[in-house]
Formats: sequence, C-alpha cells, structure tokens
Amino acid sequence: MRTVTGVVVSLALSFATALLPAQGKERLTFRDVSQRRRIAWESGVPRASWAADGVHLAVREGKTTVWLDARTGARGEPAVEHGGKSRAAGSGKRKNAKVRDGALWLEDAASSPPVKLCELPAKAGRVRELHVSGDGGMVSFVRDNDLYVAGADGVWRVTDDGGPERFHGLLDWVYQEELYGRGDFQGHWWSPTGPLCAFLSLDESPVREFTIVDHVPPGFLDEERSVTTEVSNYPKAGDGNPVASLSVAHADRREIVKVDLSRFPRDVLVVRVDWTPAGDTLLVTLQDRIQTWAELCAVDPATGKVQTWIREESPTWVNRPSSPRWLADGSFLWLSERTGYQHVYHYRPGGELLGALTKGEWQVRSIVRIDEQRRRLWFEGTKDGATGRHLYRVAFDGSGLVALTPGIGTHSFVLNADASMVLDRWSSMERPTIVRVLDGDDGAVLCEVGRADKGAAARYAFADKRRVTIPARDGYPLDASVQLPVDWQRGKRYPVFLPTYSGPDAPSVRDRWSHSSYHQFLAQQGFVILQVNVRSASGRGQVHTGTCYRQLGVQELKDLEDAVEHVCAQFGGDPERVAISGWSYGGFMTAYALTHSDKFALGLAGAGVHDWRLYDTIYTERYMRTPQDNRQGYDATSVIKAAKNLRGHLVLLHGTKDDNVHMQNTMQLLWELQKAGKQNFELMVYPRSRHGLAGQVRAHSREFQWLRLKRLLR
Repeated sequence: MRTVTGVVVSLALSFATALLPAQGKERLTFRDVSQRRRIAWESGVPRASWAADGVHLAVREGKTTVWLDARTGARGEPAVEHGGKSRAAGSGKRKNAKVRDGALWLEDAASSPPVKLCELPAKAGRVRELHVSGDGGMVSFVRDNDLYVAGADGVWRVTDDGGPERFHGLLDWVYQEELYGRGDFQGHWWSPTGPLCAFLSLDESPVREFTIVDHVPPGFLDEERSVTTEVSNYPKAGDGNPVASLSVAHADRREIVKVDLSRFPRDVLVVRVDWTPAGDTLLVTLQDRIQTWAELCAVDPATGKVQTWIREESPTWVNRPSSPRWLADGSFLWLSERTGYQHVYHYRPGGELLGALTKGEWQVRSIVRIDEQRRRLWFEGTKDGATGRHLYRVAFDGSGLVALTPGIGTHSFVLNADASMVLDRWSSMERPTIVRVLDGDDGAVLCEVGRADKGAAARYAFADKRRVTIPARDGYPLDASVQLPVDWQRGKRYPVFLPTYSGPDAPSVRDRWSHSSYHQFLAQQGFVILQVNVRSASGRGQVHTGTCYRQLGVQELKDLEDAVEHVCAQFGGDPERVAISGWSYGGFMTAYALTHSDKFALGLAGAGVHDWRLYDTIYTERYMRTPQDNRQGYDATSVIKAAKNLRGHLVLLHGTKDDNVHMQNTMQLLWELQKAGKQNFELMVYPRSRHGLAGQVRAHSREFQWLRLKRLLR
C-alpha cells in the first residue's frame, strides 16, 4: 500500500492507534455550543476527484491541483493553478426559462444570450414552476393554480378553473410534503422528446381548512395590534383527501387527453409520474389511500387508456416506489420490497419479470451504476450492516456478488469511467476520514491519498463514540452508540442523555466519523450520551420497519427502554437520571415515553405529534391506517389520552406558526395535563417559529433545554 508520499502504512497499526485516547484538556463552555460556533472535530480531509482521463486523481494541494496516478500515488501531469479544469468542460445544451419584464425568456447552459420566447398575458398572479419542454421549444408554468404552455406561437391556457380549491400542474401541501418531497411543488412533467405534458389536477374541496395564528405579525405594537392568520388545506388522518386526476396536454394541437383512472378508488394517490425514454408512453405509479398496494401503470397519451405493468402489495404498507431504471434494449430495472427487503428486479415493458439481480435478508438502498455491455450492476446495500454504507457489484444473472468497500464504517464512493477503480472516502465511529483508491474488481486497496485527523480533539477533552449492539428483551440486536463522560470511572453513576427521532426507517446511529459539539459538551459535564436505532428505524429492511405498523411508538419505546437498561447496567448510567429528547417524531417519542414508561426522569419534547389523529393523512395512514379502521391503535399511541399517566418531568416546546405539526397538538395535551392536575410539566412557546425554530431563538431554546438537563447533574 502506498501513500502519496510513498510511506507504507499498516492498517492494523492505524486501527489500534485510533483507539488510543488522543485528546486535550480544555473544556467547552456553553457559549461555545450555543452561539453556533463552528468547532471542527475533523481536519485535513484530502480533496480528491477523478481527473478527466479516468486513471489519474485531481488532488488539491493548497492553491494548486496536482494529478496523481490512482494506482500508485505517483505524480502525473504538472500542477495547475486552482481554478484550472481537471475535467472536460460540460457541453450540455439544457435550457432554462425565466420571467423578465412581463415576458418569458429562454437561456441555455452554454451561456448564450437569452432569447425572448413570448410576452406573458397581463395578470397579477405569480408565475410558478417554470419547466422547458424536452425539445426546448416550449415552456410550461402555473399561474393562479392554472397550467399554461408558452411557445413561439403564443401562450395556451391549458386549464381555466384553477383556484383555492382546484390545483392544476401544482402540488398542494400534503402531496409535496409526503410524496414528492418537501419543497417540490412540481405537478406537471414534459415528455423527453415530444410536445406532450402530463399534469396532475387536485380537487381540494374535500380537504378541511386549518388556521394558523401569528400573534407577533410584522409591525406589531407600532403598526399592527391584531393578529394575522394563515388558512390552508390540511387533511388530518381520517378526513377528506385531495382528489387527484391526471391528464396529458398535447401542446402541438392544443388538446387535452384525460387519463382513465375510473377502475381505481376515487381517492387513489398519484405518487409518481414518469415517461419512457422514447417519450411515447406515460408511466404513473398509483397507490390506495392507506398505501397497502402500489401499481406501476402505462398510459397511452393519445387515448388515456391505462395498463398495469407491476403491482406491489404488503401486509403492512408499500413505500413509494422508485422510478424504473431503463436499459438500452428497452427493458428496465425495478426496486421492490416484496420479500420484506428491497432488491433489484429485471422487467420487460408490459410487466414480464425476467429475474432478480439480488436477494437475501439485506437490502439494496440504491442503484449506483449499470454496465449493460458487461451486464453488471453496482449498488449501495446493507449486506455487511445497516449502520454503514457499502458499494457492491453483481452480474445481471445474480452471480458474482462482491463487496468493493472493505471494512466497517461509511464509504462515500465514486467509480471512475470504466469502473476499474473506486475513489473511496471512508470513516467510522473510531476514525476520521481516509481517502483511498480501491480496485474495481475486488476492492483491494491500491493507493492511500491521505487521511484526516481528529481536529479539535487534540485541544479539548474528547469523548469517543463506542459502537454497541444491545440485545432487546426479545433478543433483537439494536444498533447503538455510547459516549462516556470524559472523566468516567468504573463504579460511579452518571446521568444519561438519549436524543432520539425513532421514526419509521429513519436511523439515528451511523457508523461514521461525526461528532456534535453539544454532545461533547454534555460528556464533559458528566453525561453518558446514548443513541439507538429502534428496530423500525434500523434501516435493515421493510420486514423490520413494519414492526411499528398500526402502533407507532409502542415497539419503539420498548426498544428505547431496553437500551437505557443496558447502558445503566454496562456503562454506569444512573436509572434515576435518564433524559430523553427529540423534535417532531422525536418530540412524539419523548412525550410518549413520559406518559407510557417510568424509565425517564426528564423529557424535552419539541413539536411532537401528541395524537396521530392530528397529523396529515398520507404520512399517518401509511403507518396507522385510518382512525375509523384502527381506533384501538390510535388510542394506544396517544399522548393526549394518556396525559393523566405522566411521570418524570416533561418540557414541551413548540412554534406557534408550525404548519407541519400544528401547535394544536401541544395545546390539547396541555388541556388534558391541566385537567388531570399534573404539575410536573412546563411549556416554552416560540412565536414566529414554524416546524423549525426561527434563527433568532435557537440559542434561547438550546439554553432553555440545557438548564433543564443541568438539574440531573449532582
């Protein structure tokens, strides 16, 4: 093994060295961690990327970039000043559209002068979701919830009944939040080759309105002495959903073809819209309201007729499927969790299954690269553990599975052009980042570019993370990490701090070098820091995630309790001084723990869903079904209904303008706590804050929570 300086380094020796205490003596102050001061717990990470020829690395050295032979580490081409191109410049011609001076303008990536496409109709409404057609000749946009298409021959108003209760080509709140991705409101999609634009229409009339009050509006006291309100459509579990329909706009002849969804339930969810590479077939993925099935359907854009290609079903729920990955021969790869673990399947158009590329009690997280000529697939998977990140390769017939990233930990990998080598950035809980090159056939280490150090750990008293596997009461192995107080002594008892999220398939524990300055501060103060992946947040596959089905919080709490008991038995945790903390789903878990367990002395619950009847339909019903269908489950998971059972001390925090998890959750919980005569709770309300706290009050919230945690020190 070579480094860039030619020094041979033994990995075994470096591993042993990484476990030795390498830390300074200074202590962090609360001001250090509350004022968002950046403290780097890693420094000197080599900055390397593949050079244009695919056999050299372009490595930054100060203000210059040098080329290194990726197999030997020897210098290749002469150094160039920083800013010089180590890759061939892109020659793409992708066009973008902009509105300026009441007109639509087109510009391309090659920095050509913008071209005026057409004048826009005079109208007050804001132009949203500008998208250029596949052939670059037309632009679509949404104005006042109506869809428009503009071209050289003018502007076509595709729909004319848009308004507060009718969305065309634009997603509403719940569709963007829970299906297409937070902040993604795109509701129309051009075919890649022709003048066809598929668009979603959402009838909001069944959806109930929700009002948010701003008690501190702009100009308060001096200009405005009343409150202002925001009214939006927000479907809560069991209530009416937006009704979706899908159409295809033929922009060349200004005609609309409606997609025939008549054989599906009226409240069917349109969860994904794609086109085939040729642009002649529309693909739409549909799910039932509670998401127990999903169908990939092909649509003839000329007639609107629908044909089902693939149907996925589950005894729990079906996660939103990914788009097909198309191959040159017209077939495609499809990710499915049908066995309880996500794997790759090969299909022909029409739904003929050709075979499975992967299988086993582990899962494929994502497809990284496809080589059709050699019939090979590279993917990220969990075969060697779910807390890390690993690259694998397999043949199309399922043979020759090999792990290309050896060792534990998290690998950030980039293949070179012919996949003969892998640029690997590797770290784990025990060691900072190592940058190296791996052989693309077997993962052997060819060259080490360099390695980072622990940064500020040399200056401050530092608490390393320990990788721990904790057996739950039924024997299930829970992935966890533990940080001990920097002055830890065997036989002494220490308070435990458990920050958590624990939402479905949302792990907290990652096997990588990543340190929180706040957690370092708490460890210096004397806390044991415990983080744990409950089984439904283990990242191991749907068969594990589904253990929370119809009972959010119930199994998760058992796993958290077992983790706390383990840390108290094995690492000196004090069972009388355990704190749990979380935001959003973590806020729910925190409040749920204090009303359904006696293991926690303190709970810091931020913006929690305190009864799942108060959260949105698509997220909640995926895991809980509807309240009408699962009343027992909703009651069993309710913090509000269990308020009278509060133990320990509960601290509630919430933003008054939270448009995701409404403050209604906290207000209803307060009412039940007060009626029950409970005094062991307190509240901090943050005006002007939404689901995330406003920047002006984040430091206040951190100090407010620290002062409560501090009471556990003695």
